[in-house]
Amino acid sequence: MTIDLFEDSPPPPWREQLGPGAVVMHGFVRDHGPELLAAVNGVIAQVPWRHLTTPGGFVMSVAMSWCGNGWTSDHRGYRYSERDSRSGQRWPPIPDILLALADEASRQAGFAPFIPDSCLINRYDPGSKLSLHQDKDERDFDAPIVSVSLGLPAVFQFGGLRRGDPARRVPLAHGDVVVWGGPSRLCFHGIMPVKEGYHSLVGPHRINITLRKAL
Repeated sequence: MTIDLFEDSPPPPWREQLGPGAVVMHGFVRDHGPELLAAVNGVIAQVPWRHLTTPGGFVMSVAMSWCGNGWTSDHRGYRYSERDSRSGQRWPPIPDILLALADEASRQAGFAPFIPDSCLINRYDPGSKLSLHQDKDERDFDAPIVSVSLGLPAVFQFGGLRRGDPARRVPLAHGDVVVWGGPSRLCFHGIMPVKEGYHSLVGPHRINITLRKAL
């Protein structure tokens, strides 16, 4: 799908190739921060921030919210769900602007049209991080992952298909979008601890939006 905001979007000012099927489109949504943050805040109003517990019993430093198919982590493992287990209600739908962003970013990265069914939103406070991991709880690995950075800068780590492979460190700024799929779909990746700072739109946080095909 497309909406006017992303129709005929020019190529991002700088593309950084990370590997086959993996690219950073620096500045791709830099001019659309207010609209994207408004969509995020609309989701958070329905699914407030929460710190999940890993299967190993550790509390994640990153706060999470979501729409589309939701996300669960507990002693039984990681998994997606269509409904809130407490209320039985479906999680809120993915806002149109995020669907349009995912599709346009996928196309410009060289992939087919993309309609995600899950959107995970992470809030990184200073000191928060995400250890190297694979996105492998989805049922279909054919679709790419589209990851959007808003707010404070961060260092993205992008490695290989094995945890021990060397990981490249890639600085990400507000408005950058990373897309990876194809041969790179299962590459290990993570975020190094976010440094203190203040962003004029997002404040003392980094917001990361990842759009994916989960179920």
